[in-house]
Amino acid sequence: MPAVFVFIWSTGFVVARFGMPYAPPLKFLAVRYALSVICFLVWVRAARVAWPIRRAQWAHLAVTGVLMQAGYLGGVWAAVRAGMGSGLTALLVGIQPVLTAIWLSMRGGSITRRQWAGLILGFAGLVLVVFRKLGQGTEVSALTMGLALMALFSITIGTLYQKRFVAPCDVRSASAVQLSAALLVTLPFAALETDAIQWNLSSGGAMAWSVLGLSLGGSSLLYILIQRGTATAVTSLLYLVPPCTAVMAWVLFGEPITAMTVAGIATTAVGVSLVVRGER
Repeated sequence: MPAVFVFIWSTGFVVARFGMPYAPPLKFLAVRYALSVICFLVWVRAARVAWPIRRAQWAHLAVTGVLMQAGYLGGVWAAVRAGMGSGLTALLVGIQPVLTAIWLSMRGGSITRRQWAGLILGFAGLVLVVFRKLGQGTEVSALTMGLALMALFSITIGTLYQKRFVAPCDVRSASAVQLSAALLVTLPFAALETDAIQWNLSSGGAMAWSVLGLSLGGSSLLYILIQRGTATAVTSLLYLVPPCTAVMAWVLFGEPITAMTVAGIATTAVGVSLVVRGER
C-alpha cells in the first residue's frame, strides 16, 4: 500500500504539467473535487457503504478535507502558478515530516534516535533531488511564500488532526465528506479567477487522472495509511514523492537525472527506511 500511494501521489506532477497551462489552479481543483464527490457518491450507493453516524465525525472529516485537500493542494498549485518554482515548492512542503515529528515530540510522543536520523537524511535527500530546479521561477515573494507555507501547515495540521480526532470509518464515505468540504471552501476563490478552463486532450486527461487516480486512489490510500499507521511514518513517505516524480519526469518528458539526483534518491530511501524500521 505505501508503494502504490507514493507512485500515485507522485503523478500529481504529471497532472500539473499537462493541466496547469490550460486551467486556473483553483477552478481546476474545484472541478476535480466536484467530479470526485460524484464518483464517491455513486460508489457509496452501489456498495451500500455506511455513513458516519455522529455529527462530530462529519465535522472532523470536513476539517480534514479543508486542510488536506483545499488548503494543501490549493496552496501548492496557486504558489506554482504565481511563479514559485516547483523545486522550492517541493522543498518547503517537504519540511512536513520534520515539522510533524517536532510537534509529536513536544506533545510527549516517542520518536527514536533512528527515526530522527531518518527524517534528517530524508530531508537531505529531498534537497539533493530538487536542487537542480531551485531558482526556476519567480521563487520568493510574499504571495508565493504565503501560499507555500499555507500548504505546508495545512497538510501537517490535517494529518495530525485526522490521526487525533477522526474515528475509523469507511474511506469511501469519509472521502465524500472531505471532498465536499474542500469543494465548498474552494468555490468562492475559484470564482475570483478570471481565466476559463481550456478543455483539450491534455487538460481533459489531466482532469480524468486527477479524479480517478489521485482522488479516488491516492487520497483514499493516504486516509487509510493515516488511520492505520503513525503520523511520523506516514508523513515520511512523502519524502519519496519528489524522487519518484524525478524518475517520471525523466521517462515522460526527458528531464535529465544527474548524479546528484541519484544520490538524493538513495539518501531519501535510506532515510525513510530508518523511520519505518524505527517504528517497527
